[in-house]
Amino acid sequence: QLQLVESGGGLVQPGGSLRLSCAVSGFTLDYYDIGWFRQAPGKEREGVSCISRSGTSMQYADSVKGRFTISRDNAKNTVYLQMNSLKPEDTAVYYCAAGNAITTVQAMCALGGYGMGYWGKGTLVTVSS
Repeated sequence: QLQLVESGGGLVQPGGSLRLSCAVSGFTLDYYDIGWFRQAPGKEREGVSCISRSGTSMQYADSVKGRFTISRDNAKNTVYLQMNSLKPEDTAVYYCAAGNAITTVQAMCALGGYGMGYWGKGTLVTVSS
């Protein structure tokens, strides 16, 4: 059974850091591009960061560039999102998703998750003092 499970969310003060993990099971991560998406209350889902199946192409939303870093370890079937210098506006439920139908990570993130085949249930990140 294909499954993605996010972990690492929680409550953090502004300026703090968190590392999210997306553990994949039931399929081989090598064949899938992965995206991190988030949805804040009352807002549309947006692409935060996306990484190609090879790990050589990455895309970041303008709002997180320089603060977030996406990485993947195909041997461990896990994708990570290191989040530094967190801001209150980063508060959202963060989802990871896997797909292989969208040709570029730029498009994957820009589409906000449409076209991604498999999703985790999300992990809540709250940035507040």
